[in-house]
Amino acid sequence: MTTDTSKTRDLIVTRTFDAPLEEVWKAWSDSGYVKQWWGPKVFTCPVAKMDFREGGASLVCMRTPDGHDLYNTWNYHKIVPMELIEFVMRFSDADGQAVDPAKMGLPAELAAGVRHKITFRPVDGKTEMTVTEFGYTNDQTYEMSKAGLEECLDKMALIFSKK
Repeated sequence: MTTDTSKTRDLIVTRTFDAPLEEVWKAWSDSGYVKQWWGPKVFTCPVAKMDFREGGASLVCMRTPDGHDLYNTWNYHKIVPMELIEFVMRFSDADGQAVDPAKMGLPAELAAGVRHKITFRPVDGKTEMTVTEFGYTNDQTYEMSKAGLEECLDKMALIFSKK
């Protein structure tokens, strides 16, 4: 499969959660919340070391059902409380050192770093959240990332349905 890096596609997913803005914000900033939703539906999140501040880097881990750990870092560039989070997600080792996704058995076309923008908007006592992931260069990695993101957001919605 040939990848044309001059053409990129952004993944944009918007969800409205039945929760106040402050609660949805915590889903990204509080490790107790992140551990409940990070990773596809059959994965768990045993690690969420949050350094949630501009210039900070959080380390999160998704564990597969067979016990394989996949680590990511979220390097924050811009945080506007209750409005916006911008970060770059990278695959890493357990110490937060960057790792080439292909060396982890992931598709070679998967970018080493994916820029994310999360926006939040209160709507009639609920919260509209939009996640944008920038720069996918082929359909396979776009669809894989979309499926994973949708499952993460499904798990996030469950957090708020329990309250």
